[in-house]
Amino acid sequence: MDLNIRPGSKLVVASHNAGKVREFDDLLHPLGLDVIPAAELGVPEPEETGETFVENSLLKSTACAQASGLLSLADDSGLAVEALGGEPGIYSARWAGPDKDFTVAMKKVEDALHACGATKAGERRAAFICVLSLAAPDDQTLVFEGKVEGTLVWPPRGARGFGYDPIFQPDGYDITFGEMDPGKKHGISHRADAFNRMMKYFTLRPDNDT
Repeated sequence: MDLNIRPGSKLVVASHNAGKVREFDDLLHPLGLDVIPAAELGVPEPEETGETFVENSLLKSTACAQASGLLSLADDSGLAVEALGGEPGIYSARWAGPDKDFTVAMKKVEDALHACGATKAGERRAAFICVLSLAAPDDQTLVFEGKVEGTLVWPPRGARGFGYDPIFQPDGYDITFGEMDPGKKHGISHRADAFNRMMKYFTLRPDNDT
């Protein structure tokens, strides 16, 4: 199986995170793909034992491709805070605890910023990072990285989005991802950036027949 993506192709989204699946579905919908969440196929998520976003993304996409026998797309993403040395980074979801309570995770970030004296806007720089990986059952893989930079605010604002969105204000905007219309966010997010890089790759491929 090759790694190209064509209208009508089956593509498994290797995530059990409902928010991520919705974003992927929105991004992939214009391509006319048959998008299937991994949960619908009963494909479990592997343990994320990698030390980087790239390693964890590939763990998920390759495991899903091998289990489903289908082309699989995964991401590993998180919030990297400059004042915290890049934390929570690959552990962004773990900061939310076993119940995936991001209210708790956001408070942990805020407490850590206060502990290191990062109270002014210029001291609260952060970036959302996303690494997309596309894997075929024969172990072929491709990797694409995206990023969006911004500033962390407190208290959280907005009930849209998911994860750390309510405390992340992207550069050039006076609202957080939690306040932003989902369609607007999907156009500028770290996931959209990685996705656009992936689509540019396929557009420029000499053997592209999409």
